[in-house]
Amino acid sequence: MNQNANDIKSLIIIGIVVMLSLVVSVLLAVLYNLREQQQNQLIEAAVRSEEIERHRIAETLHDEVGAILSSAKLHLLGIKTETLDEKDKGLYEKGRGLLNEVIQQVRGISHNLHSNILKEFGLNEAIRHFLLKMTQDTSINAATALDDSYYTENPDNDISIYRVVQELVNNILKYADATELIVSSTLKDSELDLVVFHNGQGLTQEQFEELRYQKDGLGLKNIQNRVILLKGNIQFTNGSEGYRINIHIPVNTISV
Repeated sequence: MNQNANDIKSLIIIGIVVMLSLVVSVLLAVLYNLREQQQNQLIEAAVRSEEIERHRIAETLHDEVGAILSSAKLHLLGIKTETLDEKDKGLYEKGRGLLNEVIQQVRGISHNLHSNILKEFGLNEAIRHFLLKMTQDTSINAATALDDSYYTENPDNDISIYRVVQELVNNILKYADATELIVSSTLKDSELDLVVFHNGQGLTQEQFEELRYQKDGLGLKNIQNRVILLKGNIQFTNGSEGYRINIHIPVNTISV
């Protein structure tokens, strides 16, 4: 009788332990999900805030700074050059050239910050336009091979994808010393695979993971945040021909 009672007690204790373990596991899973949701909400808020600030700066550059520069150009063109001596004519031409250059640069920065071309013509055309503009009249041989079957029903995701490509290309132009740059994409079964390839100096995955946590790695941190927001992943690899950056993103597409 005592043996049966002990067996029952043991079973009850085991049952209680199992139930407590299940409860603890469920609580941990819930807390993990809540933490992940909170992290994603913070990332989304940061990305949205960054995009709003980009648009504000773009509009300020276009509407205010651009207007002032255009006005300055009109005043400069009003100068009667026939009354100037050769030295002053040289200074006038130099000043006009610099003013034209800064107007073009401000216009280019404004377009880079704004996403109008993306909203009007789609992700692929925005990437093509950006890559051409950034590498035109340079020693870099740039090309795109983008899957034109890709059309999305979530334009906000396209903005994040575009910003990731923008940041990667800017970093390559600044630091890689590359002569070849290719951006390609493939759409298959609602999965978008983007590849940014270059033949310069690049990062390994380990270096990317390390640098994005450093103070100077803000651009890399922004890339990671947007990839997290897209529920995708990014991989840096080094091969015999050069460096590849693979970005894998689940997408909702529409038929056209």
